Amino acid sequence: MSGPRGGPKDGLRDGLWDGLRLWVAPRRVQEEGETPDYRFSLANERTFLAWVRTALALVGAGFAVDQFLPDLRWGVRVGLALALLGAGALCALRAVNHWVRCERAMRRGEDLPVTRFPTVLSLLVGVVAVAMVVVVVFGWAG
Repeated sequence: MSGPRGGPKDGLRDGLWDGLRLWVAPRRVQEEGETPDYRFSLANERTFLAWVRTALALVGAGFAVDQFLPDLRWGVRVGLALALLGAGALCALRAVNHWVRCERAMRRGEDLPVTRFPTVLSLLVGVVAVAMVVVVVFGWAG
């Protein structure tokens, strides 16, 4: 159900679209506010790269579970692999989003955005790790 033209739903959609456009056109971020100290921008970029490395590790772990644990019951193996692959995909997308939000906040002189994503990601990885411990201890083979 869409709101009237110019209504709250259009504003939300426009804001979301503008945010996504910044992912592929980061130069537009430079049009806002004042240029921060380059050290802060570089620190933001290093954080982004750390998130991307984490995403790659999660994707690699998902493929490893699927390819190197063929004796696991199919549902367990696929469930663990998909959880890791999904976490990797979310982490990669969140990395871009977080980089843009932090860069905009620094340029505007605002507080850095708060996020629950590290907690969610940690909980998901913890659940997968506990599931793997259970698999190792009980040896659920197919």
